[in-house]
Amino acid sequence: MYYLLSNSMEDFILREIDRLGEMLLIIARKLGLQEDVMPDYSLLDVKDEFDKAVCPINLDALLEQENPVWYLVETEKISDHSLETFIEILFHSDLDEDRKAAILHDALAYLDGKGFFSFKLHALSNS
Repeated sequence: MYYLLSNSMEDFILREIDRLGEMLLIIARKLGLQEDVMPDYSLLDVKDEFDKAVCPINLDALLEQENPVWYLVETEKISDHSLETFIEILFHSDLDEDRKAAILHDALAYLDGKGFFSFKLHALSNS
């Protein structure tokens, strides 16, 4: 009985993680990240899209964190692919360049440490 309950809870958690990832992809598309042109949007645009999508991530609270990547991974239980998408969304916003670089560095360190090589994020770090 315990096995069935823990297995169904695990399935529920995985579905929620997948749902968050899909939501982030939709937001990225709306902001223009899936097109061939360089997107141009503000952090306010990102917040608006998060609100429209009823995204459970509070962007203001996230950006107040000392280490937003750790917060996303540990608190929001975001998947590696979703983290990659989220960082790409932030990177193309008008967030302070030093802050973007620090968040990108933390994301790369986390993902590389897990063996998840992100071509997208490594390309951003070399641009």
